[in-house]
Amino acid sequence: MSRFLRTAGEGSDDESSEEEEEELSDDDDDDEEKEEQKKVPGSRFLKGADSDSESEEEEKKVVKSAKDKRVEEIEACAKSMDNALKINDWVKISDDYDKLIRLVQRQVLVNEATPPLYIKTLVDLESSLNAALAKEKTASKKMQANNARALNAMRSKLRKTLKESEDQVKLYQEDPEAFERAYQAQQAPEVVPTPAVKAKKVRVELEDEEEGGDGDEFTTVGKGGKALSFTADQVLKTLAAVSEARGKKNTDRAEQSRILEKLAEAAGTTYQEIRVLLALISSRFDYNPMATFMPLDAWASAKGEIDQLVKVLMADPQYAVVEDVTLEYSDLDERAPTKEVPVVRIRGSVISFVDRLDDEFTRSLQNIDPHGQEYVERLKDERGLYETICRAQMYFEQKDEGESAARVAYRRLDHIYSKPDVLIQALEQGVVTAIPEFSQSPSSLSVTGSSAVLIDALCKQLYKSGQPFLRTRAMLSHIYHHALANNFETARDMMLMSHLQDSIHAADAGTQILYNRAVVQLGLAAFRQGLVREAHSILQEIFSTQRVKELLAQGLHQQRYGVILTPEQEKSDRARQMPFHMHINLELLEAAFLVSCMLVEVPTLASLDTEEQRRKAASKPFRRLLDYAERQVFMGPPEHTRDHIMQASRALQDGEWEKCRDLIEGMKVWSLIGNEKQVKEMLAQRIQEEGVRTYLFTFAPYYTTVSLELLSKTFSLSVRSVTSIVSKMIWNEELAASLDQETGVVVFTRTELTRVQQLAQALADRVSNLVESNEKALDAKLGGGPEARGPGEGGKTGERKEGGATGAGGERRFDRTRTQRTGAARTGTGFRGERFSQGLGNNRVGGAQNAGARTRVAA
Repeated sequence: MSRFLRTAGEGSDDESSEEEEEELSDDDDDDEEKEEQKKVPGSRFLKGADSDSESEEEEKKVVKSAKDKRVEEIEACAKSMDNALKINDWVKISDDYDKLIRLVQRQVLVNEATPPLYIKTLVDLESSLNAALAKEKTASKKMQANNARALNAMRSKLRKTLKESEDQVKLYQEDPEAFERAYQAQQAPEVVPTPAVKAKKVRVELEDEEEGGDGDEFTTVGKGGKALSFTADQVLKTLAAVSEARGKKNTDRAEQSRILEKLAEAAGTTYQEIRVLLALISSRFDYNPMATFMPLDAWASAKGEIDQLVKVLMADPQYAVVEDVTLEYSDLDERAPTKEVPVVRIRGSVISFVDRLDDEFTRSLQNIDPHGQEYVERLKDERGLYETICRAQMYFEQKDEGESAARVAYRRLDHIYSKPDVLIQALEQGVVTAIPEFSQSPSSLSVTGSSAVLIDALCKQLYKSGQPFLRTRAMLSHIYHHALANNFETARDMMLMSHLQDSIHAADAGTQILYNRAVVQLGLAAFRQGLVREAHSILQEIFSTQRVKELLAQGLHQQRYGVILTPEQEKSDRARQMPFHMHINLELLEAAFLVSCMLVEVPTLASLDTEEQRRKAASKPFRRLLDYAERQVFMGPPEHTRDHIMQASRALQDGEWEKCRDLIEGMKVWSLIGNEKQVKEMLAQRIQEEGVRTYLFTFAPYYTTVSLELLSKTFSLSVRSVTSIVSKMIWNEELAASLDQETGVVVFTRTELTRVQQLAQALADRVSNLVESNEKALDAKLGGGPEARGPGEGGKTGERKEGGATGAGGERRFDRTRTQRTGAARTGTGFRGERFSQGLGNNRVGGAQNAGARTRVAA
């Protein structure tokens, strides 16, 4: 009766059934095995149910290595091909053959020998293929079309494979058993796998939680059921197991780092310690790829481990870590120096670790808020990083590794070239304190004596390097440091002699950014020394692009004019940004440029008659700001740098030099320039001098004579200074006048052009513009430069009739105009410096024309 249909009278039956069950439970123990065999296993979907069948399956499962799996796949593929040969199925054979080739190629990529089964399969397949082809020729009934096509395709594929493996096939055909024994001898002994534990995941606990436990010798179980031993004699095997799991899916990177830390403590020999440190440092850099920069604790650990690795290598010169190891060795064998091999060479790269550590430090500074305390705390780690770089440099100099020593020397130079002497001395003092033996290094500050000599020594070391990339960057860093130290003449001569402005467009983006920074710092150095015209000619090129922030890598490219950057381009731009503490103050830079423009171009504008000439003479950024200021009906008190300079320019045009001086000196940005007092005094004197020039240019058409004493009183200058200014203007043909020394006056000479002369001059200008536009059109049509034009077409040998200029002169003028227009657009980051270099050269000679006039005269 069903137990679900119970009535009131069925209680006795239930009681009797319970008594029977109690009696059955009192049977002998021999019946228990039969009862367990008859017992139905509980459902696996019920929570807590035990499955005996699952446990039996887990006991039978064995964890196999990747190598064994590959061998089994090759055997299965070869067996499938044998079965297909029996039924003459060449379509199946072709598919299995392609799969077999891929498996063997994968076997070879992991530096393992070709299995004999593969060669045997090729030999058997060749004989079967020849038999099938012969049978097909004599058979009366042809095989199916797809099968015949597969047979012909197999013939060409097999012929190619046999040709590639010709030597191995010959050895196998001579003696198959010897070929098999040679393959077995090449196989390294493998670690015996332990049964896998699938039901429960065992978590590795590296801390000694048990009381009285031995922390140096214990065994733990990792993923896959492999035993990880932390004893000294099992370090290399455990290291190989950890390295095999690196990079695989679901691998716990933090757990791997903890295991390698324990291995570093358990290492018993120098070889083991070096091997573990190399693996541990590599694992530190395997952080989450989604993160913007490396975690700070992992970075600090990697820095300490790199220091430890360099110390071990310096303490024991019998071991060396090199990138190119020609000797093949097993990672599971212990190695020690012998008479035959006095130096044990281990595969690795110390310089790549130092480069990566420095790059991660820079990346962290790029992504941390520069206005917070976290940035300041992070910047304090630069001292420790500098010590690591100096220690690595000392190691490479000791090993006499020229290329690595040059790379690490540039890393050191990159940290100090943009710093003042006080900070460089503080960094060097910290290195000597941390590494006392570093004071004996030839590149130490204690040996060189000053920061300038130290940077000079590092740059000379890089000049001897065989890498053009390092030589170029060393030159630009050297120029930057000289400009920062106000050695303008030295920096200018180095820039001109290096000819970097001619080839910088072909350099990488980072080098172009460094070039732009060096040029800007050179312009600031000229401004600080009172060389206003030089500063104007240097800074005008970069300010004319209106992309100063992008060119100096101090901000992202503005997406304007419909230009939208792709995510990859934006990511690369962010990676090139300079850290905030290395930025050049853009407000100070703009103030220096606009003040230079005011002192150079306001007198020039006063000397010109027509509005068209004034528009061409003034630089576009300054002219645009000046026009905007002149259109203002009411000008309030100045609020920022541009307002101060524009109001000062208008005051200088009106002859109010005192108001101009007060407005310029009132700018707060001069506190960032260093020698604030000297700069203000220099600007006050230059404003007085340019005020005299502007006054003479403006009122020369209205006066016949002007007294030198009156000019001296008006502008608070000595008579000698005024006489000198007027003499220079007359000598340079800027002022049509003569100087009467007896009476102390300036006599103006009026030379008014007639209507015919004015028209002739306008016609000459238009013809000149027409010839230049024709040259551009001809070059665009011919597809070449001026060299493509023949004689009489404005080429090198052709003569131009207008103005008496030769074709070669026209070529130089066209080349300079074209490169100035397309230099910034071609590189995207740097700019060509033809006009910059020509301006410096003319300024050094002592020309008095402004930058624009000098360019036209040179053409």
